[in-house]
Amino acid sequence: MTPISLKANDYSNPNYIGSIFRKKRFKFFEEKIANLKKPVSILDIGGTVRFWVDENYHEKDVEITIVNLRTEVSPYSNIKVIIGDACDLSALADKSFDVVFSNSLIEHLYTKENQFRMAREAMRVGKYFFIQTPNRYFPIEPHFKFPLFQFLPEAAQVFLQTKTHLINGQRYNRDYAENIVKEIKLLTGKEMKEFFPMGSLYVERFLGLPKSFVAYNLP
Repeated sequence: MTPISLKANDYSNPNYIGSIFRKKRFKFFEEKIANLKKPVSILDIGGTVRFWVDENYHEKDVEITIVNLRTEVSPYSNIKVIIGDACDLSALADKSFDVVFSNSLIEHLYTKENQFRMAREAMRVGKYFFIQTPNRYFPIEPHFKFPLFQFLPEAAQVFLQTKTHLINGQRYNRDYAENIVKEIKLLTGKEMKEFFPMGSLYVERFLGLPKSFVAYNLP
């Protein structure tokens, strides 16, 4: 039996615990879009080309548009990347995509106001949505891989990143540490329901505890 990898952010390894959850989550997504009329148009907010290639979606009957703050070259005819702001998709028409998809992006928007704006834009642009985020109350903070990191004072969070190797096995410079602490605002299941009131909540569990949530309205 191949051991599960706990190495931080090792998504290239299929045995990394994050990869295992991502595969299970994506299988649920595939089941939900299976009955949609083809080709399915997908807007991925904050994604990458590599994510969809790893799922073999560069060969599927889908049209994927990735919107991100930075451009990326896609060699695949059914995947394109545009520059845009998750909180302001005004360049895109209402219901112009079959599905708006986002994986672990909404918690990186600095403020609850920005998170609310992204949720409104996702629901406006897509006929359906599938938005995932980690659970604030899961005991291991998923970005820093440290117990209850999200509940520590900001000064302690910066200290652990800059003065020790306890966060992902490395030390970060102060500017990065201070910014990432301000950037990440984890959400609760209650908040996800408030942001996406017309959706359902899919709960991922680890050892019985809610690890992350997916707000979705796919049939």
